[in-house]
Amino acid sequence: MKAGPSQEEVRRHNLGTLLRYVHIHGATSRAELTTKLGLNRSTIGALTADLTAVGLVTEKGQRETGRAGRPSLVVRPESSKVYAYALNIEVDRLRAARVGLGGTILDRREAPRPRGMQVVDAVQPLAGFIHEMRKDVPEGARYVGAGLAIAGMVRRADGMVRLAPTIGWVEEPVGEALVEEIGDVGPMIVGNIADVSALVEHSRGAAAGRDNVIYLYGDVGVGAGIIAGGRRITGHGGYGGEVGHMVVNPYGRPCSCGSRGCWETEIGEYALLKLAGREDRSGREAILDVVEAAMRGDWMAQQAVRHVGEWIGLGVGNLVNIFNPEAIIFGGTLRDVYLVAAAQIRSRLNEVALPACREHIRLRTPELGADAALIGAAELAFERLLEDPLLGSGS
Repeated sequence: MKAGPSQEEVRRHNLGTLLRYVHIHGATSRAELTTKLGLNRSTIGALTADLTAVGLVTEKGQRETGRAGRPSLVVRPESSKVYAYALNIEVDRLRAARVGLGGTILDRREAPRPRGMQVVDAVQPLAGFIHEMRKDVPEGARYVGAGLAIAGMVRRADGMVRLAPTIGWVEEPVGEALVEEIGDVGPMIVGNIADVSALVEHSRGAAAGRDNVIYLYGDVGVGAGIIAGGRRITGHGGYGGEVGHMVVNPYGRPCSCGSRGCWETEIGEYALLKLAGREDRSGREAILDVVEAAMRGDWMAQQAVRHVGEWIGLGVGNLVNIFNPEAIIFGGTLRDVYLVAAAQIRSRLNEVALPACREHIRLRTPELGADAALIGAAELAFERLLEDPLLGSGS
């Protein structure tokens, strides 16, 4: 007969559960923690004391509420003193942030990324950002790790970027290159931008409280972060969610992946700009210009947005039939297109999706905005701490 968990294992599990709750929900009273976690008051008191002792949370009294009895202590994550570095490599920009426990962005840096930039040229400014941010880290602060989110296919086992066609990289060990350039950052956990954005929008953003969610991220290409039953669906090697390469038009345009008629050839950046007669331009600003022109009544821009909206709705309808999500979130440049093409998207979705799958669906934009990718990259680094808050503390 297999032995049950020891008291120490139960304690560490409860510590992780409590810290994760406060990390996601922010300042929480002991009374609420008792209710939400299903533990008694004395256990909550002991757990918060342990987390306070290792510098992960603080406890302070609430303001008087006018109710009888002593106010419950409020547990807060030590956001300013426990932090991770978050890095994003996007099609047109490089971003870095120091993110505190609780998902608070404490410091940030950003630089444009010229298209065609190779790995060696991308890691240098990102490493420079980290060196700059280190200068403002308070004395005694605890560093827990670093996470990198990239618009590409990432091998889960070792963080190898297998394919990032919109960036132009194939089989690139980007995480290793960053660690070598920075020098002493420790392990660099690498993930896909759509995946990590889905993770935080599900836990603390537009999809909080919903366990079946698809986060669509668009730029030149399209990817998805998929949450099913409260868990990320990443597939065997970590490559799941490449919905932009779902073939929707077999006789369509060639795709950067080598196939033809992929969804991103109909709804990505190039498709919208070409339809709007602006194929000589590229990037987020060019997309925003088309969207704004459509809102002002520019006929060609309106036709382009409507056409792309129809194709978005078609693809979303297929995803709704396959995954039966509660919410679809449109991130990246798809957010901007969705805001002016919502009617076309919803109409086409209703034509394609089965009634039982579509009747409850909610279409949303990210609550965390562009910061979802940064906060999500930090979550990759925080995960080890949240699994075992006492790891490395000597307790």
